[in-house]
Amino acid sequence: MSLEFYNPPLRIFSSSSTKKGVEIGGAKSIISIDSEHNFYNEGNIYTEMSWAAFYEEEGLEDSIDTFTTTEYDSIREDPEALVDTIVKTIYQIINNRKIFYGIADFEVDAFLDANTTVIPGLKLDYEIINKLLEAHKRSREKDLFPKIISDSHDIKKIKIEFQGTKKANVHIMGSKLEDLINKLRLAKGFAVGIVCTSRNAANMYIMSDNIVFSKDEIAEVYIDDENIKVIEYGIKKKLLFPISWFRIDIGIRSLETLEFWDQIKDSPDLNKAFGHYERYINALVYKKFKSQAESQKIGTDSEDDFYKMSPKERKKALKDMEKAIEFLDKEYKE
Repeated sequence: MSLEFYNPPLRIFSSSSTKKGVEIGGAKSIISIDSEHNFYNEGNIYTEMSWAAFYEEEGLEDSIDTFTTTEYDSIREDPEALVDTIVKTIYQIINNRKIFYGIADFEVDAFLDANTTVIPGLKLDYEIINKLLEAHKRSREKDLFPKIISDSHDIKKIKIEFQGTKKANVHIMGSKLEDLINKLRLAKGFAVGIVCTSRNAANMYIMSDNIVFSKDEIAEVYIDDENIKVIEYGIKKKLLFPISWFRIDIGIRSLETLEFWDQIKDSPDLNKAFGHYERYINALVYKKFKSQAESQKIGTDSEDDFYKMSPKERKKALKDMEKAIEFLDKEYKE
């Protein structure tokens, strides 16, 4: 099932090249989702692009000689700007009736470096890296990047689709906003992989993830060997064309991965915004519980009491509601 990604970091999905060099770089963006799980880039924490010039000597045409920075914009090392951006983003998400999804990293290195920073610790055979390198070269030569579309409001977007054994960890199922937030509010972890283009869409092939949806659940990293085989086969058959690496940290706790998190986490403005967001998502969870309870003809005249509770009491009530929702879902299906 394909989704739409609004205002993606365009240079990442359409980097240019010539026989003399290639564009490489990266972007870190704050992502929200709507009730249909479409992605929205709410703002970039950093973007960086460089021109990597190849050696001119014969036999070294695909090896990088020099780097020249062509674009750089970053707030990741500016605590004040980070707080301002996160606070603005949270209120923006609430006002537009969306959900804070997480932080997405994209890295375009033309697969010239086996040690990608997006997937630290991931070691791929040089044979696979060489296949990615050659396939990316074909992508550049034939301009096989995802098709960038403009809607009626001139907003840029691309089609994306997640692929992998555990793709449900990142493409969360639900038909309403409250279904999605009920899963996302306790989510933590990340998924990493490769963005490949196919049929003008960006396919996000997940190679590994450690995402959990409960505080008590222990995160375990796994390697999706089957999906890696699919990528290899698709490249071999010239059905898939690799573009970049990606890493997506999901949930509001993804902010804890920011380099300067310890310096900003106690900001009064930030915590005030978090308080507003918590009330917003609590209302969504309550809405889900209320609608399901009503369908089972269970009395639900407790809304006023719920909003009069202390944060600690609401937290416990939400946990009880979550168990009730699971029970009602099971009852409904039976």
